[in-house]
Amino acid sequence: MTGIPKAIVEKLLQENKAHDCGKTAEVCVRIIAIAELPTTYGHYQVIAFENNVDGREHAALVHGDIYEGQDIPVRLHSECLTGDSLGSLRCDCGEQLQRSLKEIGEMPAGIILYMRQEGRGIGFVNKIRAYQLQDYGYDTFQANEVLGFKPDERDYDLAAHMLGSLHVRSIKLMTNNPEKIRDLQSHGVKITGRIPIIAEPNKYNQFYLETKKLKAGHLLDRNVPEINLEHQNEMIDPNHSTRGSHSDDSA
Repeated sequence: MTGIPKAIVEKLLQENKAHDCGKTAEVCVRIIAIAELPTTYGHYQVIAFENNVDGREHAALVHGDIYEGQDIPVRLHSECLTGDSLGSLRCDCGEQLQRSLKEIGEMPAGIILYMRQEGRGIGFVNKIRAYQLQDYGYDTFQANEVLGFKPDERDYDLAAHMLGSLHVRSIKLMTNNPEKIRDLQSHGVKITGRIPIIAEPNKYNQFYLETKKLKAGHLLDRNVPEINLEHQNEMIDPNHSTRGSHSDDSA
């Protein structure tokens, strides 16, 4: 069984024990606990993160030893109760999560960041209100706007900070959403590639997927291969004081 070695687990827990980003930080997360998590998709370690701003708890599912890793496959998955747990066909979230778990479980190493950002950040109740509006003909982005929200309320500062806490040097992002790439880069994450994760459309989510493609630029063409990206040389998380203190030869 491979994963983050126990000595490194203890190191991560110790350095996060009293971790504080300072009064100027808008958001700060820290590792609280790390445990083994065997799944039907492979052996993972689950890492529990605590957010000091809104109290939401986030998780990282880690397969293999990702500590100080480069080009680590990473899936940012926003919580979707209806898709992830209830098998809803209105979205592609559940299938994307299952595909991510399976694919990463077959790789030498990888991470799924499970973010508590239900309904693209508007929460479960408002997501169901948005569904109700969609039942009357609004698309997924219009419904959010009618409810007084932006089309997408998510902020990936948290995800960048979680990757910094895990000492990940660079990633290949498993996504169809170019905005995720731009947002993570704006928070200092070094992204060296994109890995598509395409779910099969069905009659219930066809319009939803077409809307994401047309209005948000999601890359849903199955023939588009993994692409390489070039940008900043270092991953810098300004909220995590341990980043930037490691030499290149430690990776």
